[in-house]
Amino acid sequence: MLKKILKITAIVLVVFVAALFAIPYLFKDQIKAKIADAINKNVDAKVSFAEADLSLFKNFPNANVSIEKLVIINKAPFEGDTLVSLGELDLKMSIKELFKGKEEPLNIEGISTQNGLINIIFNKDGVGNFDIALKDKKETEKEDTKSDPLSLKIQNYKIENFTFRYIDQGSKIKMVIDSLNHEGTGDFTNSKLDLNTKTTANVSLDMDKMNYLKNVKLTLDAVLGIDLEKSKYTFKENKALINQLPLEFDGFIQMAEKSQIYDLKFKTPTSSFTNFLGLIPSAYAASLDGVKTTGDFTIVGFAKGELTDTTVPKFNIAIASNNASFQYPNLPKSVENIVIDTKIINETGILNDTYVNLDKLSFRIDQDVFSAKANVKNVTVNPIVDAALKGTINLANLSKAYPIKLDKPLAGILKADVTTNFDMASVEKSQYQNIKNAGTMSLSGFKYTDENNKSMNISTALVEFNPSKINLKQFNATTGRSDIAINGILENFYGFMFKKQELKGNFNMSSNQLAVDDFMTSGEPAKTTTAGGEAKTETKTAAKPAEAMKIPAFLNCTLNAKANTVLYDNLKLTAVSGKLIIKDEKATLENFKTSIFGGSIGLTGTVSTKTKVPTFDMNLGFNKVDIAQTFTQLDMMKKIAPIAGIINGKLNSTIKLNGNLDAKELTPDLKSLSGDLLGQLLSTTVNAKNSTLLNSLSSKVNFIDVNKLNLNDLKMALAFEDGKVKIKPFDIKYQDIKVTVDGTHGFDQNMNYNLKLDVPAKYLGKEANAFLSKLSPADAAKLENIPISGIITGNFSNPKVALDTKTAVNNLTSQVVSQQKEKLTQKGAAALNDLLNKNTKPKDTTKTATENKAKTNEEVKAKASDLLNGLFKKKK
Repeated sequence: MLKKILKITAIVLVVFVAALFAIPYLFKDQIKAKIADAINKNVDAKVSFAEADLSLFKNFPNANVSIEKLVIINKAPFEGDTLVSLGELDLKMSIKELFKGKEEPLNIEGISTQNGLINIIFNKDGVGNFDIALKDKKETEKEDTKSDPLSLKIQNYKIENFTFRYIDQGSKIKMVIDSLNHEGTGDFTNSKLDLNTKTTANVSLDMDKMNYLKNVKLTLDAVLGIDLEKSKYTFKENKALINQLPLEFDGFIQMAEKSQIYDLKFKTPTSSFTNFLGLIPSAYAASLDGVKTTGDFTIVGFAKGELTDTTVPKFNIAIASNNASFQYPNLPKSVENIVIDTKIINETGILNDTYVNLDKLSFRIDQDVFSAKANVKNVTVNPIVDAALKGTINLANLSKAYPIKLDKPLAGILKADVTTNFDMASVEKSQYQNIKNAGTMSLSGFKYTDENNKSMNISTALVEFNPSKINLKQFNATTGRSDIAINGILENFYGFMFKKQELKGNFNMSSNQLAVDDFMTSGEPAKTTTAGGEAKTETKTAAKPAEAMKIPAFLNCTLNAKANTVLYDNLKLTAVSGKLIIKDEKATLENFKTSIFGGSIGLTGTVSTKTKVPTFDMNLGFNKVDIAQTFTQLDMMKKIAPIAGIINGKLNSTIKLNGNLDAKELTPDLKSLSGDLLGQLLSTTVNAKNSTLLNSLSSKVNFIDVNKLNLNDLKMALAFEDGKVKIKPFDIKYQDIKVTVDGTHGFDQNMNYNLKLDVPAKYLGKEANAFLSKLSPADAAKLENIPISGIITGNFSNPKVALDTKTAVNNLTSQVVSQQKEKLTQKGAAALNDLLNKNTKPKDTTKTATENKAKTNEEVKAKASDLLNGLFKKKK
């Protein structure tokens, strides 16, 4: 009997488990249909979800419906904006809900979701994107009496890893709550309930482009008394943390038809000054374990009244500390005599009447005392600021009194005695007569070393504040091999700080020596030790990838600079001067001059990073610079004309260039260059042995000694286009021989040049002279120079020279035959044969003069060919 009972029990269990697996597949389509029906009946938006699954195991004995990748996209006037995006949404319900008919609603008992986004937007007209409920049907239409497909009877809910964005385009408010985790437990089937909640989040807040909170960590564990009929939420037991500052709340929030009613009080549960340290954002904070404090720190406040379209609740927040101190363990110094007296108050319910009074903030480290006070009012219409700073801070003591996260310690003395009074409207309109700034701020003995071991030492920096500008009276600093001294005027500082306007300035800079690499980030040598104990140097590569260089859009300033020596890469520039103008994401260089390569260089031009691909437009002037140094040490000149070591002497040149720049290093993209170059060579000599091109040419021509080429006062014109250097025709004189050159070469050094030599007949050698001596002096004088053309291809390291000797032969032949045409007609072939020393008697005396002339043409041509072959070292 027992055996039969066990067998039946086993069969029942198997059937039950099988049913648990089968039921989700049987009811899956029904669940998806009900969800889609619920959405379509209530929402006027574009809604999609990837899948809806049913599980009987996840929340057994309850059923669990999972909806994946639910997305709600707004329609007009927020077309395309995402209102809600949920990675996963889980709905918990009783299993019996699965057996209801199609017209019966599903009762939802629990909701959980994760990896979601809620994006609330109010446009400039005050319309919100969250109002996506379908509008009521016209009264003339028959009411739909069907019940809703879903019904909420929630007992608990949970959201994980959510982001909530709130943007009000009209009032320019942006709030972001991210890493939001929240859960609540309560019986929403009752009209009155206690909801037990736990919440953690990070909060950031911006108002009118000003950041007020950035990733402030919030924690709230609270029991909320909820009255659903009155829409009233009362704080009962609660504990909140802002970063590590504890707060307690008392009172309620109630939702009315056209407003929200607030009656809240809050305070710090304790008065220890540790509360203040806990308020510091976690990025800058340290552990509070073992910190010794004296004195108090309290926050007390209330908010009472209605929040409507035109009013806010009245509120008063008081932050106070009196004669407090703190000292961290293992740090030698303490911060003492801390006084904080701050109030944020609204007494009328009108937001613009809110004012902030920082009546006093002061502290002391050793003997250095620093204090500040400020008052801000008229906050929404035209904020008015009245502030003052006074005191001394030894920067070296900061890390000795507070565990600041610095790679390298600071040093220096900061002194301030500054007052300011201004309103934002005057700042925005540059109405300096309404801005009252006065006082000075100085920094001396400042030392800072960055993560790449580059140090900056500021011996003196003195700033004077005036109503319309900030006067940098003195700035002296050294870094690496460089020293700089700067003074000048900074304008519109407040407009830049508070209204994101242009930062204007006019400065003068001087330097005895300026090494450009002292101001650039690169891999730095790091010393390590070998197994044998010897020190060696390794290059440390920057961890971050290089970022594209960008000229700031907000900068509008002028810098007049002078430097005795500037070290840039492998160059040493002396007597450097010029003006740099930065405006509209463009840097303009005016009247830049420097002595280098035994001469001088002048430069004007611009660099712009406004477009995605940076561009440049430059004019350069070279005055008597040494050719060898110029074409060895300037990479761009190497590409333009690789003549270093071949031509010695001086160069005068003007170069106009424009094109694109490499976005990261701001170096020219040679393929994009366009422009031209005019150059003149002075006092030049040629060293042909260093040129494979000249050696190749010399091997083809035996009447030119390339070492004796006269390039003095040679003028050339070049153009840059499509990644090539185009040489316009220019002439080189060698004794009474003229050589004309033109063509192109690429920045890859491949070339295609044309040569044209204009060679007098006397250079054809002894045989040519003997040949010509048979002519009468008058006839020989009439012979024209022989044009010889050629091409040079290949590249500069492996050139290929080809000369057109056939055309030259034809030319010489044509000249001789043409001159003797009349003589041949009169004297016949015999006289011409004598001239050519042929001494051959015609076998057929009956041949016509025409036949004799044809034969003579061939013989003259053959003789000319032999002569020219000798000219080009092709003798047989």
